[in-house]
Amino acid sequence: MALTNTYTVAVGRIPELFSKIRDGQAPDQFTQQLLKDWGYTSSNDRAFLPFLKALGFLSPDGKPTPLYHDYRDHSRSKTVMAQALRHAYGDIFLIKEHPTDADKEAVQGKFKSYHNTSDNVASLMTKTFYALLSLSDLNAESKKQSPPKGKDQEKELDKSEAGITSDKTPSKELALIHGTGLHYNIQIHLPATKDVEVYNAIFKSLKEHLVEN
Repeated sequence: MALTNTYTVAVGRIPELFSKIRDGQAPDQFTQQLLKDWGYTSSNDRAFLPFLKALGFLSPDGKPTPLYHDYRDHSRSKTVMAQALRHAYGDIFLIKEHPTDADKEAVQGKFKSYHNTSDNVASLMTKTFYALLSLSDLNAESKKQSPPKGKDQEKELDKSEAGITSDKTPSKELALIHGTGLHYNIQIHLPATKDVEVYNAIFKSLKEHLVEN
């Protein structure tokens, strides 16, 4: 897991920064000059650059990553932010899968102990995290489900549950014990078909004519 130590004093400007990222064209290179052009001229605003790199929005050389571009899709921005948070703040989610304001004390304690930092710095790290959390949708990010099964997949599953292998020419060895004490070993070579009803009919017939006789 991971727990970034990057933070910003300008916590209140975080929503505005990501709004500009989402609504503006992605630059070839994200620089301090671009931040100034966006109106971030304070010395405190310089921390936004390493901050974006830690989140995975920028590469080490300052180029927008696929995560940056994905965030610009308004319909996905909250899900993308949740993905970034789980990557950069993985250890926080070991404390609580869906952190709330009630968990702030525990989150701050984690920052303090993990990075061996002061209460003030741990507090800023916590505020930075929660500012980003307000821009994310952890529920949407965690609801990733596998695609529904098609008919062929359902038939394969039915065959598996019936004890039939997926081999094109499966065989089933039946040991039938009769009152005479004789043992019969019957090998059945089933036809190659994806229609499970064919197999059901064969085994039903075997049961009626051999097992129950």
